[in-house]
Amino acid sequence: MVTNCPQCQQKIQFNEAQSEKISKALEELAPGKKLTIKCPHCQAAVKLDAVVRKPNPDNEPHPPDPPELEWLKTGRFDGEEKVEDVPMALVLFADSPQREGVVEAMKTVGYQVVAVDTPEEAIERMQFVSFSCVVLHSELEQGLEKSTFHEYMRKMSMDRRRYIFYIIIGPNAQTLYDLEALAVSSNLVVGEKELQYFDVILRKAIPAYEELFGPILEELATYGKR
Repeated sequence: MVTNCPQCQQKIQFNEAQSEKISKALEELAPGKKLTIKCPHCQAAVKLDAVVRKPNPDNEPHPPDPPELEWLKTGRFDGEEKVEDVPMALVLFADSPQREGVVEAMKTVGYQVVAVDTPEEAIERMQFVSFSCVVLHSELEQGLEKSTFHEYMRKMSMDRRRYIFYIIIGPNAQTLYDLEALAVSSNLVVGEKELQYFDVILRKAIPAYEELFGPILEELATYGKR
């Protein structure tokens, strides 16, 4: 259960009766639904969802479940903000209607997009342009394990890599699943089946990325690290 308000960050405390009432309401929630309560400090809406405990006979740790994606169909989400002043992006993706959709979605959030077909061209472009976002289709070179471009990104020096929002698109990727993104050394993963919502995904993921890394990058800039 939530312990701090996501808006004002103040601690939310419940007495025993309130905790029981909330727990009962969570148990009665329909699948995919959330319970909304108000923060007693700032009155902001705080959404709670039921936690489903799966049997674990071996008592082994399990990763968290992928995020719920019902909000993609409406295009609306909590904390949505307009993305402004976003510079250039590189898209390494085979020429196809899917790629056209990805490029158009990126333009809607303000990117200037360069689309290329081969890893060699992508690497060459990156020698001369400071891209703030890079998109790779995982199957362009028959999987990430065989991808020369993905290896190039993984071995890039951190003083450059930390300024690039790296997105991997794949047929089996679990959209917005941070644990999977971490496992493949990217900032965001997107499944092909959600590409029709790619603009919405970007509008959610980019501000979250900037909120997480922005203060660090600003502090590095203060000390002349870029």
